Amino acid sequence: MDFYGFYTGEIFDAYEWLGAHYSPESTIFRTFAPQAQKAELVLPDRVIPMQKIYNGQFYEAEVKNLPAGTKYEYRIHANGGYIDHCDPYGYAMELRPNHKSILCDLGEFRFTDDEWMKKRSDMINKPLNIYEMHAGSFRKPGNNPDDWYNYEELADSLIPYLKECGYNYVEFLPLCEHPCDESWGYQTTGYFSPTSRYGTPEQLMKLIDELHANGIGAILDFVPVHFAVDNYGLSKYDGSALYEYPNNDVGRSEWGSCNFMHSRGEVKSFLQSSANYWLKEYHFDGLRMDAISRIIFWQGDERRGVNSNALDFVKKMNKYLKKQNQGCILIAEDSTSFKCITQDTEKGGLGFDYKWDLGWMNDTLSYFALPPEKRCENYHKLTFSMMYFGDENYLLPLSHDEVVHGKGTIANKMYGSYEEKLSQAKALYMYMTVHPGKKLNFMGNELAQIREWDEKRQQDFELLNNPKHKMFHDYMKELNQLYLNHSAMFEEDYEKNGFEWADCNQKEKLIYAMLRRSEKETLLAVFNFGGETQKDYTLKIQNTEKADLLLCTDDERFGGTTTENTKLFEFNDGTLTCSLPPYCGLIFKLKSN
Repeated sequence: MDFYGFYTGEIFDAYEWLGAHYSPESTIFRTFAPQAQKAELVLPDRVIPMQKIYNGQFYEAEVKNLPAGTKYEYRIHANGGYIDHCDPYGYAMELRPNHKSILCDLGEFRFTDDEWMKKRSDMINKPLNIYEMHAGSFRKPGNNPDDWYNYEELADSLIPYLKECGYNYVEFLPLCEHPCDESWGYQTTGYFSPTSRYGTPEQLMKLIDELHANGIGAILDFVPVHFAVDNYGLSKYDGSALYEYPNNDVGRSEWGSCNFMHSRGEVKSFLQSSANYWLKEYHFDGLRMDAISRIIFWQGDERRGVNSNALDFVKKMNKYLKKQNQGCILIAEDSTSFKCITQDTEKGGLGFDYKWDLGWMNDTLSYFALPPEKRCENYHKLTFSMMYFGDENYLLPLSHDEVVHGKGTIANKMYGSYEEKLSQAKALYMYMTVHPGKKLNFMGNELAQIREWDEKRQQDFELLNNPKHKMFHDYMKELNQLYLNHSAMFEEDYEKNGFEWADCNQKEKLIYAMLRRSEKETLLAVFNFGGETQKDYTLKIQNTEKADLLLCTDDERFGGTTTENTKLFEFNDGTLTCSLPPYCGLIFKLKSN
């Protein structure tokens, strides 16, 4: 290991030297504990003293003929006592509430995805439709909350479902080992250990390999800001604040967890090695980084000022990850107005490919929660996003955060009766699909699920036995396929030519019309977000001789009232005339003169 680089925060491969490195003949264990008085390796049948090496801040032990699967931990002596810790760089861990590390050989599995890895890209000019999911509650083998499909078994049901539904990427809520199910993985103890809830490291590799074989990318939710407080983890690892701040004012997060001290080189090397590890060793195609606002500002509070050390860390990390992992995608979950999140680091940006557009999400959902008579005065909640859209490469999220803790599901947030909610949810999703920006939808939303997400229960797939939800699901599948197969929806997401308001001046009628363009085609979407039919709405479209209807949210196939014989529109002399049902959206393909 480059020790100077480790201390200065320059290396991305610390896991190749630190941790437990297995061979059938001999395994070497190494840990970094500069303030420890001594360290011991605790095995199931013995305790072995570890020797100080290099400058006395690292400890090492070599053990002959240990089998893979052996459980171990480090006994760190400090401050007149000792605490047994899991290996910060360990490759696997026990299922909670147990917490020992597990010896394993990462080199056993051989990926078969060379072609995918060579061709993958950041998807800037391609369709990116992400299915966000919690691996333990997508489907369950039984009613026991602690029963889960393993990674391989998950592939059997997940991959066909993603292909059927039109999602070309899947984003997993954090899979790093974590002690508390209710944290969903956002409070981590094993930054190099895939959670044992769903199986072994090899099984996770097989899942990623199988996703790639089926043309589906995999993104991992990564938590670079804070970690779990459990005393067997990183907290006060060597008796001192080794990974965290020494004072609680900035040392504890709003979630009660420990904040990483990003000014320390050893912490930088740890975190960026973890990020690189998941991309390199597991072939994940990207990382969605959580709570970036807490990296930008102290405690996420703009009034406290910019945390320049943390910003330098994330810039350097992103630059390296992009350079060393061809085509990987880096996504920031950030709620601030800080500039240049998705600008290249060479130009002063943070180097992310995308930023979650949480402003769009909040404005859109609050609009659809209003009764129609209130939407008139809030008409421009739906146009405001395009005022700032050019500032970043935005991704539109309807994520797990919006369907828990009493917020209601996406369908349930819609105003009105049960039937009105389903109609509006279909219109909302068409609006989301036509709006510039890549897409992310949390599992269950595609079913118009009414029950809030609960990590202990699988998604309500029995809703597909209900004709209304089955038709909603069919609609979502068709909408997603339309997105994937029409270049106007994605090719120029971040170019001025890619989008134009065709009409955003129908405040009283609650009608919106927008154009999407690519080199190959032009699409038009027209929406009526009011509760009354709007007859004879006209729209002049220049240089167009024909309009073909591609999709209608009110189609009877999807539970609406529009039949094959319903005359929804006419197009004559460059003018489109529509009769728009309540809470309806239409997408047309335009043919130019």
